[in-house]
Amino acid sequence: MIIDSHTHIFPEKIKQDRSLYFNNEPEFKLLYDSPKAGISNINDLIESMDKYRVDISIICGFPWRNPDYTKLNNDTVIESVLKYPDRIKGLACFDTAWEGAANETQRCIDEGLCGAGELAFYLSGIDKQALALLEPVMSVLRKNGNLPCMIHTNEPVGHKYPGKTPITLEQIYDLARTFPDNKIILAHWGGGIFFYNIMEKEAKKVFKNIWYDTAASPYLYDSQIYDIASNAGVLDKVLFGTDFPLLTPDRYYKDIDNSNIKPDQKKQILGGNAALIFNIDQ
Repeated sequence: MIIDSHTHIFPEKIKQDRSLYFNNEPEFKLLYDSPKAGISNINDLIESMDKYRVDISIICGFPWRNPDYTKLNNDTVIESVLKYPDRIKGLACFDTAWEGAANETQRCIDEGLCGAGELAFYLSGIDKQALALLEPVMSVLRKNGNLPCMIHTNEPVGHKYPGKTPITLEQIYDLARTFPDNKIILAHWGGGIFFYNIMEKEAKKVFKNIWYDTAASPYLYDSQIYDIASNAGVLDKVLFGTDFPLLTPDRYYKDIDNSNIKPDQKKQILGGNAALIFNIDQ
């Protein structure tokens, strides 16, 4: 079974004319101002899944500032889950600074979504204020069976690109330490913080409820990243995620095949690990 743990969809009217949604949405404009930045709907995703043999996708929207846009996008995710119950699972997405974020999390869970994400702090980094804003949402997730939360992270060095946030490894570590009982998925390999799983003291305990997805990996790392994750002892916490429509699954399949990990480990990454955290029957 292949499970894509990190994909994005938008309502059709946003796909048709994104420019109408740039006003007072600096994060959305930052990521999607370029016409090269793909915006897809659920039909595009299903077509890609069929082409690349993906059985199930976890979908999310965008952390809009405007509550109406938030509900519109989350409702599109909910409708997609209802339309394709055997192929699609969804996450609630929103700006955590919105005072209604916790209520929206509960609403989406009640409608059948299986967690929250991709939550992001594109302009601020994950500072102390961000952690405080996350607490009500994390509390709702814990109370509903400890559902997972996917959070945008990125490497703190290297080339710049739209959406690369001012996040430090210390901030990511503080995130894990602040919410030790929540299941947290760190997008984009957690900015590389999984390396510190080899530390003798403290880190392994801090990372016990942390997972890492591979979203954008072919843009950021070569195939050796999978071997390094294996050596760091975290392959059972790595989730295949494409960041669709950013990249197609075959780019990831190639990197995984070019690594030195074992066939059973490939199966873990491509679906086994995700099935466990998202409670999917294999």
